[in-house]
Amino acid sequence: MNREEALEIISNARVKGEIPNLSNANLSGVNLSNADLRYANLSDADLRYADLRYANLSNANLSDADLRHADLRYANLSDADLRYADLRYANLSNANLSDADLRYADLRYANLSNAKIFSSWVLQKKEK
Repeated sequence: MNREEALEIISNARVKGEIPNLSNANLSGVNLSNADLRYANLSDADLRYADLRYANLSNANLSDADLRHADLRYANLSDADLRYADLRYANLSNANLSDADLRYADLRYANLSNAKIFSSWVLQKKEK
């Protein structure tokens, strides 16, 4: 799936008053910078190497998403569900993770410099 296809799904859902559903979507390497992905269902999505700089992912469902090597600089992930997400090597510098649910997320080698993680759930370690 490319940027235009993803944004069309989001736009069509919003027109209908529905939650955009991109669950299980292959968005690997797709440029979604500055995209409005609020409340989107991206559970189990493949977002490896995706460009999500400045994207608004507030309240999005990213549970079980593969975000390895994703660029999430300055992204808004407030109140996002990132349970079991794979964020290894992701760049989350300056991202807003306030109130995000990061339980069981894999943050190994992720860049969290200057990220806002106030009130986030990050206490549990991912089980093997």
